[in-house]
Amino acid sequence: MSPSPSAAQEDRVDLRFLRDDGHVSIGIGLLAAGALPPLLPTCAGAMVTAVLLAAGLGELSGITLFAPAAALLLSGVASGHPHDGRFDWVVPPVLRATEYLYLLALGYGSGVPDPLVFVVLTAVVLHHCDAVHRTRCGARPPARVMRARLGWDGRMLLIAAGGVLGWLPFAYGLLAGYLVVLLVWETAASWLATPVLTTADVPHNE
Repeated sequence: MSPSPSAAQEDRVDLRFLRDDGHVSIGIGLLAAGALPPLLPTCAGAMVTAVLLAAGLGELSGITLFAPAAALLLSGVASGHPHDGRFDWVVPPVLRATEYLYLLALGYGSGVPDPLVFVVLTAVVLHHCDAVHRTRCGARPPARVMRARLGWDGRMLLIAAGGVLGWLPFAYGLLAGYLVVLLVWETAASWLATPVLTTADVPHNE
């Protein structure tokens, strides 16, 4: 017996949540009111970002540090779309890959210490994994926690601002420390809020 349409719709993961948009991207999306499909602007922004990074790796400075992040903000126009297209599931992975590429390429090309770049990337990846696994289990992270993570756009713009001010290693260190503390705090809070099973609660095989 196949599930009813309503049940299938309830089980479907909301891809807008997995986009991990920040305030900037969500604000831009309000202008389009969900009318623009997300796949094309996201892929276009990712390609422009990759080209800018490849062409200016190690030479990005001043306002040009914002160019890759600004290019990816093209995808923010479609942040309010329901993401119900056949290939819209591609959008979150493309956003994730582009953010990782930006953080890695900018840190490597600008001489940020490798361990610091590694910690930032690891913290971002762990936050994304946490959101994905919780969603699959039907328990999304609280909205306040998602806002606290700044979104992919907030993180990229923060790093770009650090580069403009000449504080790029400091910006990486600040972002790394903030995300690690947030991750530890949220993990501890989640574990403490999880009910503890007693022996009587554990099912036994007969």
